[in-house]
Amino acid sequence: MSMMKLAIQNFKSSFKNYLALILSLAFTILIFLNFQNLVYSKAFAILGEQNKNNTDILLQVLSFVLGCFMFFFIWYSTNVFLTKRKKEIGIYVFMGLTNQKIGKLYMLESAMIGFSAMVLGVGSGILTTRLFQMILLAISEITVDIEFRFTLQPIIITMGVYLVMYLIFVLKGYASIVRSSVLDMVSANRQNEYVKQNSWVLIAKAFAGVGILAAGYYYAIKEGGQEVMGNVFLAVILVVIGVYLLFGGLIPFVFQRLAKSKRFLYQRQRTLWVNNVIFRMKKNYRTYAMVCVLMLCSVTALATGFAMKNRYNNIIHFRNTYTFQILSNRQEMDSEIAERIEKDNDIAYRSQISVLNLDSSLFDTSYVSGQNALLSYTQVKKLAQEAHLEFDLEEPEDGEIISVTQLHLLSLITDISNITVGINGKEYHQIAETSVPYLGYLQEIMSYYIVNDHEYEQLLPLGQQLYTYNYRISDIYNYEASLDELNAIVSNTEDNYTARVAIDPNSSDIEWIKILYSICIFMFMVFILASGSILFMKLYNDAFEEKERYAVLRKLGFSRETLKKAIASELKSAYAVPFLVMTVSSYFSVHALEKMMYTSLLAINLISVAVIFLFFLFCYCLSLSVYQKNIGLRQR
Repeated sequence: MSMMKLAIQNFKSSFKNYLALILSLAFTILIFLNFQNLVYSKAFAILGEQNKNNTDILLQVLSFVLGCFMFFFIWYSTNVFLTKRKKEIGIYVFMGLTNQKIGKLYMLESAMIGFSAMVLGVGSGILTTRLFQMILLAISEITVDIEFRFTLQPIIITMGVYLVMYLIFVLKGYASIVRSSVLDMVSANRQNEYVKQNSWVLIAKAFAGVGILAAGYYYAIKEGGQEVMGNVFLAVILVVIGVYLLFGGLIPFVFQRLAKSKRFLYQRQRTLWVNNVIFRMKKNYRTYAMVCVLMLCSVTALATGFAMKNRYNNIIHFRNTYTFQILSNRQEMDSEIAERIEKDNDIAYRSQISVLNLDSSLFDTSYVSGQNALLSYTQVKKLAQEAHLEFDLEEPEDGEIISVTQLHLLSLITDISNITVGINGKEYHQIAETSVPYLGYLQEIMSYYIVNDHEYEQLLPLGQQLYTYNYRISDIYNYEASLDELNAIVSNTEDNYTARVAIDPNSSDIEWIKILYSICIFMFMVFILASGSILFMKLYNDAFEEKERYAVLRKLGFSRETLKKAIASELKSAYAVPFLVMTVSSYFSVHALEKMMYTSLLAINLISVAVIFLFFLFCYCLSLSVYQKNIGLRQR
């Protein structure tokens, strides 16, 4: 029989065993293809050039992330397949086949699996392209007429990336088989990821893991200035390393200590599964750590998406606080402006305030650039009442200021306790920061500081006092009707010291944030499915190793029900331990986002953890059924 015929025969006979691997690989291809299609489609061109450019950059970054995810997923899945096949195809050595021919047989079978996954993934990706775009835009709440275009470029890129990655690991597997001895191949399934360690090594890893993880949590929630992004990056690295060491040290150590406790071990027939859990934790700790990190990424992705959506809504509300704003060096223009607006629109509310415009050279601070202006505390309080805005600021003392900022999408400054601002050589201590839109859209183009009335009068000679007139009309979508009247005021103003701002409620340069929101939700689902798939494949593979052990236990007189309960407890541990570590870690990652996004995400954290719990419960039930079937405990 030729190698090709033997490979085809093996592929057909073991297709059910390969199905989980093929579906997992096909899913990664489907996701990557759909994102590539978004990159090369024109679905977002209607959002404007700036939004489309931002969206394209975002999609390219996510494509890179998905490419990395595909790389590691293929690496893991092919390693699982190689380990399982080594023992089976190692038998061919006794039939006179050389390692090279066995390696060739492995490559042929791998090629069939890879080709099947590629055909299934690309085919399903093409069929779901339009659906994927519709769902993405529906979640984003963007109304766009989708024109379905079948282009080859996304397909070629996806197939090229996948084939290169898959070929690398197939060749790696071939080299591993060629270099392996017969004993290595027959016992390969007992060598995967297993490293013998004594208790002192586990204790050292445990202390290192707890310490590094705690340091990661600390940097995640540590407040600071411009170093916050560096702290977040350091926190990510420390948490990943800490989780790895936790599963490689502390958790196996805890189970070992429990196994030595007779009071714990000899209750509820724990002797049947506790020691096996210890072996699995030692053997598969890298897998559990990977699953935990993937789940943590999924929670963080969902929290980021909702934080961005909330921030987007707040920014839109911020900009629409006023429909029209007039900035002028003239006083007493309120009645004239209001009269012209009311020719075509009803005014819902209006306010006015004077601002002291100062040259930037008079300011000395690390966080200010562009134009700067001062506001009087009393005038801001009066404006808040006129515009129905919240106002809970304490009046600053002499030498104190309050920063009035725009509503940033993401703030890298979470600690304002030590910020000082120099104005004309005098140092002012910043006691508070607010993003309430007292000045509406003008807060996005100028930096404002509130000082008390005495300080305002003292600084008045240093700059030019301008007057801001703000108006919100009842029907903001009818704003164009008043533009000609306001333009006439601006053009007729002496020395042209008057300017106006009009907010178009139908236009926004931050529509790409809504795309990010929907993509984050999608990434949340991708990471959850990936983590569940990896754990399921691992337990699926472990079941074949345990078949002989449970056969022996059956011969010793243990009933099927007793062994089923032992298996259920063992699998519960496999799913519960990564889930619990992720749950604790997710609090700190979400809390860090809360500080930078200035929004509450506790509910999203709880919801995401609950969704993962339900999905893992489903995976657990499925794993339990398949596990029992593979070891022969289920009646056929």
